[in-house]
Amino acid sequence: MQKLLLSVDRVSTWIGKAFAWLILVLTVQISWEVFSRYVLNRPSAWAFDLMIMMYGTAFMMAGAYTLAKNGHVRGDVLYGFFPPRLQATLDLILYILFFLPGVVALIWAGYTFAEEAWAINERSNITANGPPLSPFKTVIPIAGAFLLMQGFVEIIRCIVCIRDGAWPSREEDVEEVDVEKLKEMVHVTDEPSVSAPANGHTNNRETK
Repeated sequence: MQKLLLSVDRVSTWIGKAFAWLILVLTVQISWEVFSRYVLNRPSAWAFDLMIMMYGTAFMMAGAYTLAKNGHVRGDVLYGFFPPRLQATLDLILYILFFLPGVVALIWAGYTFAEEAWAINERSNITANGPPLSPFKTVIPIAGAFLLMQGFVEIIRCIVCIRDGAWPSREEDVEEVDVEKLKEMVHVTDEPSVSAPANGHTNNRETK
């Protein structure tokens, strides 16, 4: 079971990291648009639409990745003090009452939007001659499907935690800098490496 959970985590992680490259593409695109607009005096009419689509795609496709890393925002004021079984019980209730209906509705609505966009060849009306919206709207049900898949994994984790009294392990990933972990990695301790004699002098070699 644990191997299956981690396998889904890896899929969500790979997708999130792959689409994270859109941030780099978005940065280059914005930089070029600024240069083109203010230096060459040749702005692109579709640039603003493309910025929104790329950012929206990166945001939506990162949902499953963030859930796999337990990175979504939650109210930890009291939750962090609860024992694992109570945490898992609360999470399970919230997943069933809110997460599953919400994500299923997202997939259904996103599929409808995408189907209509492809049928009428819908284009953005924010700017003149805007880019087609059908590829962007297709991302909505796809992102929802990956999020739903990861949600089922989290529900299983809740059930396992309720049964065993401890949360199943997750794959390690990039984290914020932790000073104590950094010290362990480089084998640094707070204790002095050389003990100084009482008289304050240090002998570097044995005196015969």
